[in-house]
Amino acid sequence: MNALEFLRPAWLLALVPILLAAGAARRAPPGLGSWRDAIDPQLLAAMERFGRISAEHGAARLRAACAVAVLLAIALAGPSVTKREAAGFRNLDGTVFVLDASDAAVAAPGWRRLAVAGRIGTEGLGTRPAALVVFGGDAYVASDMSADHRALGQTMLLVGPQTIPDPGQRPELGLAAALRLLEDAQILAGDIVLLTDGGRLGGAAVSRLAEDIADRGARLSVVSLSASGAAAELAARGGGRQFDPVRPEALTAFLAQETRERLVALGIPLSLRTDLGPWLLLSALLPAGLLLRRSRT
Repeated sequence: MNALEFLRPAWLLALVPILLAAGAARRAPPGLGSWRDAIDPQLLAAMERFGRISAEHGAARLRAACAVAVLLAIALAGPSVTKREAAGFRNLDGTVFVLDASDAAVAAPGWRRLAVAGRIGTEGLGTRPAALVVFGGDAYVASDMSADHRALGQTMLLVGPQTIPDPGQRPELGLAAALRLLEDAQILAGDIVLLTDGGRLGGAAVSRLAEDIADRGARLSVVSLSASGAAAELAARGGGRQFDPVRPEALTAFLAQETRERLVALGIPLSLRTDLGPWLLLSALLPAGLLLRRSRT
């Protein structure tokens, strides 16, 4: 993915007053304007004939000033493209989905929506790697860290009642496995997304793991079939949010935007993308040269 993105998009707002000023200047009287009324016509004609003044020179300077201002605003906004070697930096951020495949969860009405919500959530990851952990009475890594989100989503949809042979429902084991994946991959800005029916979330071990995840610099979010207070409290402890599987687009937006903001705060996008702003600043020197020319008006 090599789409053009702006590292500092707020600077694009500067284009508004620049374009408004350019529009106002275009509506101003052309050429020498009111100077034609103040100078003797014969003297003015003589000065134009000898090249002492030029009506077109002022217009050219105005166009050059507008071009410089526009290029400066865009350059400060930080247009960027992905570096070719950016794939080597993908351990900076990543997501682990933890899917509850216990007998109790699989038997819950609407359980399939959890896997669908997880698959749709991968659409917000961009090029970031993701993994899948499934748990019941024990936890297993179903898919290791990979940027192949399509395969990951298909694996989620294949999880069923017979996937986990161990009876029971132990979300703390799933969260512990997810945290180990983040630590082994040296993820700096990680997300763990727990997909569950909402059972067994109030235990002390689960709460401690949520705090450990937050202390590690990652976030724990919960997609729960039950809008219980335990799910909301667990997400709050883990520094994430609670989501409804009926609205998976909210999870997708969260993973897409919130993770990007954390990386911006860490300065990470600068290491993943090439900032084209300095090259635009160099190109602004061309119209700036017109402004430095000695005016004859």
